[in-house]
Amino acid sequence: MATPLMTEPKPVAEPAVDKDWWRGAVIYQIYPRSFQDHNGDGIGDLVGIAERLDYVADLGVDAVWLSPFFTSPMKDFGYDVSNYRDVDPIFGTLTDFDRLLEKAHALGLRVIIDQVISHSSDKHPWFQESRLNRTNPKADWYVWADPRPDGTPPNNWLSIFGGSAWMWDGRRMQYYLHNFLASQPDLNFHNRAVQDALLDEMRFWLERGVDGFRLDTVNFYFHSTGLENNPVVRPEDFNTATAPAVNPYNFQEHLYDKSRPENLAFLERLRAMIDEYPGKTTVGEIGDSQHQLEVMAQYTSGTDRLHMAYTFDYLGGVFSAEHFRQSIAATERAAPDGWVCLAFSNHDVVRHVSRWATRDQQEAFTRLAAMLLLSMRGTACLYQGEELGLTEAEIAFEELADPYGIEFWPEFKGRDGCRTPMVWQSSAHLGAFTTAPRAWLPVPADHLAKAVDMQEAEPGSVLNFYRQFLAFRRQHKALGKGSIELVDTPAGVLGFIRRSGEEALLCVFNMSEDEVTVPLPAGLSPRDIAAPGSVPGPAGGSLSLRPFGAYIGQLP
Repeated sequence: MATPLMTEPKPVAEPAVDKDWWRGAVIYQIYPRSFQDHNGDGIGDLVGIAERLDYVADLGVDAVWLSPFFTSPMKDFGYDVSNYRDVDPIFGTLTDFDRLLEKAHALGLRVIIDQVISHSSDKHPWFQESRLNRTNPKADWYVWADPRPDGTPPNNWLSIFGGSAWMWDGRRMQYYLHNFLASQPDLNFHNRAVQDALLDEMRFWLERGVDGFRLDTVNFYFHSTGLENNPVVRPEDFNTATAPAVNPYNFQEHLYDKSRPENLAFLERLRAMIDEYPGKTTVGEIGDSQHQLEVMAQYTSGTDRLHMAYTFDYLGGVFSAEHFRQSIAATERAAPDGWVCLAFSNHDVVRHVSRWATRDQQEAFTRLAAMLLLSMRGTACLYQGEELGLTEAEIAFEELADPYGIEFWPEFKGRDGCRTPMVWQSSAHLGAFTTAPRAWLPVPADHLAKAVDMQEAEPGSVLNFYRQFLAFRRQHKALGKGSIELVDTPAGVLGFIRRSGEEALLCVFNMSEDEVTVPLPAGLSPRDIAAPGSVPGPAGGSLSLRPFGAYIGQLP
């Protein structure tokens, strides 16, 4: 009998990678310190996050964004990195991260991690070497400048966290730039070696399998080498979207310390590197009150810079139909081929229920806000606890941890109020966040009544409403990747049409505390498609919307 020839096994075809998955996705932001504590020290960790990923997947989101978990002295709670390639011991180990990533992928969740590369910690070995003298190999890796003849800082640039953006270093006899804390020196992106090193740090995580990066303060990478003074802004022209009203940072137009044109070439380098890894994405945080739409358009237009970016239009703006209408129209004009990441809350701002809702309308407002966020054109970002309708926590001064709040207390109370621990079980110790006697921030008593276990047991809860609407969004492509077209509506009402292929959805939101009747535009006769939270369908060519009521209907 002839022996059959041995043949090499045929390679198994890799599944096609959806390179466009991020467009219209829903991302769930996790603040690691406050999500779940596994080891009982009162601080959340990576193992704790992994234990709760089934909950996140059950919500119906597409990805998670993890705020920084890298090695850090924690002066700014992880946004001051001293080692970009390792996990801080309070959060766990690299092995813990790999297991978290593996579980997330098994659940169908992609993982986006924060990259804080505009600055490092002053404990980073790069800075420790740079400050030794003016001739060492990393002497030019940070932004150093000589004092003016009278010994004062080189110019009038200010730190967002208060005071001058320059800190004197007695060893080098120079000032170094810090746009945030003095312990967060700014890296010098004009030095090509710095760019190369930072891109290598990002490659480390891409090789481990992360699905993308949220780029902290992406418009702060470059400064003007001329060190020109920023011009003055008159008080009547202040825009407080980036910094609170009590912060003198608002007194300047920040022309020379951020949003510099040189950044575009670096973003193209970064995108070229990202594109070597199919299916990865980038989302940039743009903090620029005066020029944010212009900067977002520059950073996201085309296919060779950022995939998407978010501004403070909705994180710091007012909740009104007119503001949203103007912002949507301006975004479509400025960046018609760009893509925005939409968020109402995150780890840096007052939770939107407290920021925008009146106390007697919180329940209705919370549902309307969910429908609105998940119906606008863009990628939506939910912040942990948002799906529970959590409000901003009141933190006593002696319990504050945030240096920003400590600096500007009491007029600005900082960011601790939105960073309190997640509440899982209403009757458990500290909401089942930790077994420690105390959590790193207090757990508000009123949050316990909104804990996950309470809401899961109630079909009509805010949590179940988010789950239902997220499922509805997945069923309708127009809400994910479709176009947006504003329609005329009465004052206090926002209306637009989302289109994708043959599907067209009319979305109408009463953003006021008054009942309104909305005449339908001529030729529009939407059919009710039972969108969660919608009022009954139109009658007689008009819609009747209760305060904070909404309607989503399918056009013929």
